[in-house]
Amino acid sequence: MHHPDTSSTRTDLDGNTLHIGIVQARFNPAITQALANACLSELHALKVNASHIHHVQVPGALEVPVALAAMAKTGEFDALIALGCIIRGETYHFELVANESGAAITRLALDHQLPIANAILTTDNEDQAIARQTDKGRDAARVAVEMALLMKSLS
Repeated sequence: MHHPDTSSTRTDLDGNTLHIGIVQARFNPAITQALANACLSELHALKVNASHIHHVQVPGALEVPVALAAMAKTGEFDALIALGCIIRGETYHFELVANESGAAITRLALDHQLPIANAILTTDNEDQAIARQTDKGRDAARVAVEMALLMKSLS
């Protein structure tokens, strides 16, 4: 009987055939750039060709889904990655932004049957965001590659 790998990190991921789109919100730029750097570094480690990565920036988290939608519509990408940072103390409409961007990203993934790794950080303060930025950026790359490979194997 075959038992699936239950560990949280797979070591057999090879992204050299994949095309990945990244949408990065500029709001909280130091944090979102750290997310992007970690994500791009991990995509490189997973053998995703730099010329197969399309990386765009938008003003904030609420603009991320519309750019993701435009990318999804092209049919050119095997997976997409959303990068952003929403800090509770900096916005009175924190819940709205967090919930709306998250719901829109999930809906897009389902509508297009396209994996979208959501690495839009939602934290109470900047320190929490800084503590998570590298891990979340790296995790998003791994999720995107793993899910893209899974979707290819299922089609």
